[in-house]
Amino acid sequence: MPFSYDRLWKKAIDERLNKTQLRDKVGISNGSLAKLSKNEPVSMEVLGKICKKLHCNIYDVVEYIDNDEREKEKSGEKK
Repeated sequence: MPFSYDRLWKKAIDERLNKTQLRDKVGISNGSLAKLSKNEPVSMEVLGKICKKLHCNIYDVVEYIDNDEREKEKSGEKK
């Protein structure tokens, strides 16, 4: 599934946290951090921990990207 965590990285920058500091503050594993870094799916538990520690909502950290729609936009097709 195509997820983007760009919003999370922007939030981390706003909080003046690098990825290692974010991992330690939130209390997630290196594996979860690696998945986030590669825009791979992570558990709702991980996303919940991030939201709790950063005092934000899930839409502040993750975005679902519809690859079919993105490809249509790139090719100039309309919905």
